[in-house]
Amino acid sequence: MKSNLIILFLCLTTVIFSQEKTSKDLEREAREDVREGNKLYNQFKFKEAEIAYKKGLSKNPNYPKAAYNLGNSIYQQDRFKEAVSQFELAEKTVKNKMDKAEAFHNMGNSFMKEKQYGKAVEAFKNALRNNSKDDETRYNLALAQELLKQQQQQNKNNKDKNKDKNNKDKKNKDKKDNKGGDKDKKDDKNKDKDKGKDKKDNKGDEKKNKDKKQNKDKQQQKPRPNQLSPEQMRQLLEAMNNEENKTQKKLNAKKAKGRKIKQEKDW
Repeated sequence: MKSNLIILFLCLTTVIFSQEKTSKDLEREAREDVREGNKLYNQFKFKEAEIAYKKGLSKNPNYPKAAYNLGNSIYQQDRFKEAVSQFELAEKTVKNKMDKAEAFHNMGNSFMKEKQYGKAVEAFKNALRNNSKDDETRYNLALAQELLKQQQQQNKNNKDKNKDKNNKDKKNKDKKDNKGGDKDKKDDKNKDKDKGKDKKDNKGDEKKNKDKKQNKDKQQQKPRPNQLSPEQMRQLLEAMNNEENKTQKKLNAKKAKGRKIKQEKDW
């Protein structure tokens, strides 16, 4: 029984020792990958260097030098956003302030390439907080601040320009609409004028037609030659009788002038 326990203890010790040795071996291999990457980087073989740094980082994810150098190789390939993430990883895992300052400095340069000048300013400020004597970082900070100021002014100018353009377009549109409205009003006015003219013409036509109708009615009422209506016949006969009576009275008046008037007596 004791022999079995001793054998089990020895086996466990061997496994633990083997695991510790493997972890150290991985760290050593990670350092070797970083050294290989540095060699390739100095030969301007940035893609091959990136592969070597990634190998080393996969073996030791908390190896800040692997993350920092990987960020540099990616930066040289103009993949600035990816480079920022590697510099951020290096800054979080490293403890030395000088190394932190360099990570922030390279982070700021990556932001500058992306024209993210506000973020670049903050990165350079963080770099100076860790290493206030770095004149290169101070120069980059001043440049980033100036570019940020220009960018903000340019954005303001573009905004004002777009605003003026929108106002101008709106004004032209309103002017066009008003012109169209005036045209419609003019058309309506001409239409009303034509309508009045048509109405006047219609009125004249109506009057003309009315006069024509009245003339036609008169013509219809006017008897034809040698044709008298019964009423006209009666009026004509009556006029003839009246004339005859007047003539007879005149004759009787002439006869009476030769006689004396008989005076009658009173009772």
